[in-house]
Amino acid sequence: MSALKSLSVATAALLLAMPVTSFAQPERDVKTEEANRALVTEFYNQFFNEHETEQSSRVLAQDYIQHNPGVPDGKAPFVDYFAGYFKENPDYQSEIVRSAADGDLVWLHVHSTNGDEDRGEAVVDIFRVEEGKIVEHWDVIQPVPEDSANDNTMF
Repeated sequence: MSALKSLSVATAALLLAMPVTSFAQPERDVKTEEANRALVTEFYNQFFNEHETEQSSRVLAQDYIQHNPGVPDGKAPFVDYFAGYFKENPDYQSEIVRSAADGDLVWLHVHSTNGDEDRGEAVVDIFRVEEGKIVEHWDVIQPVPEDSANDNTMF
C-alpha cells in the first residue's frame, strides 16, 4: 500500500473515531418568540406613538438595561426621560415598518418622525425579553437623508 493511500486510510479512520459535533441550531420556540414580538410591538406602539408612558411601561423590568448612551438605565428613569421628551415633542411618532424575533430577542425596523415636515430617522431597535418583561434594549439610529446615492428607500 502506498504511503499516500495509508495516510488517507488512517485519516479516514481517525475522523470516524472522533465524536460527532452537531452544528444544528437548537429548536426554536416559535410560540414564545411570537409572544415576545407581540409584547414588544404593543409596548412600542403605546409608548412611542400614543405616548402612554405609565401604562405601557408595565412590561419593563425594574432593572431595565439601556444601551443607548443618551437614555438612563432602569424602568423609572427611562419612563421619566421619555415623559419629558414627549412633553417637549408631542408630534413624535415611530412607525414600525417590520419586526422579527429570534429566541429572547425582538428586532424592530422603525421610521421615527417628529412632525409632518420631518424626514425622520431610520431606527433598528433590539429588545431582550425575559419571562414576559422587556429587560434590555439596543438601538442604531440613522437620519433619513434628503438625497441618496441610489433609488432605494431606507424602509
